[in-house]
Amino acid sequence: MYGNIKFFPNLNSLRFFAAILVLIHHGEVIREKNSFLSFVDWSFFQNGGSAVRFFFILSGFLITYLLLKEKVSTQKINIKSFYFKRVVRIWPLYFLLVAIGVIILPQLFQILHINYAFPYSVNETWWMFLLFVPSLVTFRYGSHLLEPLWSIGVEEWFYIIWAPLFKWFKTPLIFIYSIIVSKIFLLFAIHINLIENETIVHLIKTYSFESMAIGGLGAYFIFHTKLNLQQVYSKYKTTNFLLITATFIYLFLNKNIAPFINEYIFTDLLFNQIVINILFLNIIIYCGVILSKKHWLNNKWLNIGGEISYGIYMYHMLVIFICIHFLKNLLLPLNPYVSFICFYAFVIGGTITISYLSKRIFEDFFIKYKNRFDKTIQK
Repeated sequence: MYGNIKFFPNLNSLRFFAAILVLIHHGEVIREKNSFLSFVDWSFFQNGGSAVRFFFILSGFLITYLLLKEKVSTQKINIKSFYFKRVVRIWPLYFLLVAIGVIILPQLFQILHINYAFPYSVNETWWMFLLFVPSLVTFRYGSHLLEPLWSIGVEEWFYIIWAPLFKWFKTPLIFIYSIIVSKIFLLFAIHINLIENETIVHLIKTYSFESMAIGGLGAYFIFHTKLNLQQVYSKYKTTNFLLITATFIYLFLNKNIAPFINEYIFTDLLFNQIVINILFLNIIIYCGVILSKKHWLNNKWLNIGGEISYGIYMYHMLVIFICIHFLKNLLLPLNPYVSFICFYAFVIGGTITISYLSKRIFEDFFIKYKNRFDKTIQK
């Protein structure tokens, strides 16, 4: 019934909202460090990590669905084609930001005498960025302008291992479950101090393949189910309402809710690693499969926002830095709430503008050749 969906409506808008949540989270953290009134203690402004997890689940959902479609329609999975499509979409902007943050900006800041000390050097970190483990840069050297690239490393390694293993396993469902169970085991091993090496612990916690796998589990269900999901969601609309309500309570109140609930439920290992993933997956399925294509989430402007969400995620730290460096002395004397509005008008507006131009001028230059190169690879 749902085995040949060409496009999941409403998901582009969710991408856009998630990217903005990351921007706001980093904005408040940096505003606090620069003596601005900050709402960093409010749960809504701490959702950068949750938004990234949502991206992971969405990636697992969409990639797994595409692989299932390819496997059924062609009886195989073209690994070269799969890799090529990911490279064309991810690598140009990723390596552009690496070049800007590792090579260009340190030299430019030195020339312009801008008071910002990069905590790393090219010689120390080039291999981490090249091997898609940028989280190790932050882990070893502290916060920096390229810190958001850690999640791109997670996504890239997910792409590297997912398609070949998906092809190799005759029963994809067993493969998906094995990833989830393995990650739970590793997290439990860390919890009981069976694994203590700090670098290994960092990598296990950072590379959230269980989130991708839970997204993949949702895709497997959608692809194979014989149920009429519109009827199911209609029949159990109260249950869905409670699930969505729980999701929004987590996003908006998790740090500000009763300490008992936050300490013993929201931070619980099982809840934090599994239940939240399932809540986000429910949002993806509900918006992408159940809601109408005519829903307000599926409109021109939000779709554009979703298309440039990768750029929003990648550029926002640079725009925040520019705003802090050049406008701090103008914004600080203002009424704190006026300053807040002006700051985000500049940062969100500037990030969206740069991301849109980057997509149209830079990223699309590579993407437009995808089909042509893809055909060449398949020959």
